[in-house]
Amino acid sequence: MSDDEPVAVTQDFTGRRWLFPSALIHELDQDARASGRRPRRTARDWAVDLSCFLLAVVIGLVASRSLPDERDLPHSLAVLDQTLGVLSCVAVWLRRRWPVGLAVAMIPVGLLSDTSGGAAMVVLFTLAVHRPFRYVAWIGGAQLALIPLFFWLRPDPDLPYAGVVAFTALITVSITGWGMFVRSKRMLMLSLRDRAHRAETEARLRAEQAQRLAREAIAREMHDVLAHRLTLLSVHAGALEFRPDAPREEIVRAAGVIRESAHEALQDLREIIGVLRAGESDDAAGGRPQPTLAALDALVAESREAGMKVSLDHRVADPAAVPASVGRTAYRIAQEALTNARKHAPGTEVTVRLTGTPGDGLTVTVANPAPPSRVPPVPGSGQGLIGLSERATLTGGHLDHGTTPDGGFEVRAWLPWGEP
Repeated sequence: MSDDEPVAVTQDFTGRRWLFPSALIHELDQDARASGRRPRRTARDWAVDLSCFLLAVVIGLVASRSLPDERDLPHSLAVLDQTLGVLSCVAVWLRRRWPVGLAVAMIPVGLLSDTSGGAAMVVLFTLAVHRPFRYVAWIGGAQLALIPLFFWLRPDPDLPYAGVVAFTALITVSITGWGMFVRSKRMLMLSLRDRAHRAETEARLRAEQAQRLAREAIAREMHDVLAHRLTLLSVHAGALEFRPDAPREEIVRAAGVIRESAHEALQDLREIIGVLRAGESDDAAGGRPQPTLAALDALVAESREAGMKVSLDHRVADPAAVPASVGRTAYRIAQEALTNARKHAPGTEVTVRLTGTPGDGLTVTVANPAPPSRVPPVPGSGQGLIGLSERATLTGGHLDHGTTPDGGFEVRAWLPWGEP
């Protein structure tokens, strides 16, 4: 927050404007600050300015009645005193526009004119309200320092020197403190308004981030679930397209796989959309239970039925003992790796190896050799592996992937499996 200006707030002011100072409304009104125009006086400002003007006039009239009692005061100085007093009272109406300049001008005027004392107090109060403390310290300190000099040059005919100096200094300090208190209340109001706006902005950003993360999670889930099903559809549809003369048994089997894969894909899509509509997590969804490590055998069998050569090396003694989140992640890793092997290395034998014990973690390895012939690049490659890396990281593990020395490809993931 700057020392020269109050806190900037980006919300429009919606209260009753006539009850608030124009300077405060100007800071709370986004349109007014953007346009750069001066704040217009409100009804409250007119009432306050009129009261200050009348107060300065009353104090000036009281001071002017004591001028004849100063015997050593020349007539020309008395006329100058009253002239400066009148001009000072008129200048009170300009105090909002030039608070610093008017306060500086009142220092020599106050030294020459006793009738300008009321206007000087009003100007000092305005300075304390509208400007930071450093301005008040310098200008108010100069006025305090000149009080003894003024009453030494023009002693009060009725009061002792020490008493009148102390009383005037007390009034000056009180008015300055009052103005600083008003300024602190305004700054507090602006600070609270700014804090509330920041809290709303942060809440909105958190909500947007939560929505974005939810959409990313849903996108990963859709990719993991549907990519496998649609790949099966593509493989068997391609076989039917390029082998129209295939035996009837193969055509019937391929059509059955296509029908079953399409049914499974639609079922999975319904579940994901149901989670979207209900706003629940995977575990809270009301559809079919999410796959765990126990479903890995069924995944391998499904891939074999689709014509893939898959070798499963399952060395986990009790798959049911694996935590559900870890098992689900391992299943998704194997599912995505098999889908990638089917797309990028068709016709090769894929090896799925699963090892691990409680305390040592769970290791999933899916490897395939290089394809026998060049395979055209598949659009969007690599997105699934990025999603799997994020899944493994969120579970507390890690995932590595890359080519093997023989030109094949290997996906290796380690997932935490704590002691029971």
